[in-house]
Amino acid sequence: MVRYLAWTGALVCLVLGLAFPWSKTPLIMGLCYAMASLGVAIMMRAGQVSFGHAVFAAISAYGVAFTAKAYPDTDGLLLLLVGMVCSGVAGGVIGLFVVRYRGIFFGMLNLALSMVVFSMLGKFYNLTGGTDGLRIQRPTLLGQALERSAFETALLVIALACSALLVWLVQRYFKSAAGEALASIKSNETRLEYLGLSAKRILWDGYVISAVLVGLSGALFVLVQGLVTPDIGSWFRSGEYVFITILGGSGHALGSFVGAVVFEAVKLFASAYMTGVWQLLLGVTLIIVILIAPEGIIGLIRAKAVTHTGDKP
Repeated sequence: MVRYLAWTGALVCLVLGLAFPWSKTPLIMGLCYAMASLGVAIMMRAGQVSFGHAVFAAISAYGVAFTAKAYPDTDGLLLLLVGMVCSGVAGGVIGLFVVRYRGIFFGMLNLALSMVVFSMLGKFYNLTGGTDGLRIQRPTLLGQALERSAFETALLVIALACSALLVWLVQRYFKSAAGEALASIKSNETRLEYLGLSAKRILWDGYVISAVLVGLSGALFVLVQGLVTPDIGSWFRSGEYVFITILGGSGHALGSFVGAVVFEAVKLFASAYMTGVWQLLLGVTLIIVILIAPEGIIGLIRAKAVTHTGDKP
């Protein structure tokens, strides 16, 4: 059932983007949120909640902007790769420190580091453009210079393809020996060490993977917006990633995408009809989901599938 839901969602996004051109940018940004939340979900798999993972989106986005500024002819797909490499390297370095901690200390250390980077991006005006940010010219895609509409369509297809691939890869990772070892950090880290496995190394591996996923979302974000500002790495953005992950559930890789759909839908509805209290509606939605489905929306969907059809969750 979850598999069919994934393919149906991808098809609906593509049809919406083609039928309603104005929806392409919101769809791409929603997929960016989902991919970043998938990175947070990997950490939640280990029982660790990061309140500063948006820093990797910022590092990736500014890496893309600096590269595009220095080498204006760089292709868009190469810029995406540059962003992922930047976030992956940053994740590897930061991970050396944060994987030593657990629980609230892990979350707060990530938050502190992200706020340091956020402040630096705002202060170094000559390098980063400060709060005004940096603009980039629309790059080529596979060597083709595209108009705005065609460029957005191509980015939507790329975002959907990346999303489908990531759901498949991350779910395979969750079911692999490495993924099971990562989950065991949450349940019984001591037993993991007795088996001769390094919990710090396993968590570091997961941390780098999560940083790359968030970095991909940041790189896509700056390409579709053509602008990057320090807000992309703010604590508020990190909080949204955590919100989406809890809402969708971390039990399956698709949970982040389901959570992003609900988050964006509630946010758009509340912003339009409940302008003054839209945060309240988001909070109430999260509380209801936690009470009804502690494992998130995807957990509820999988449970229903097992109950009614006998399919494997």
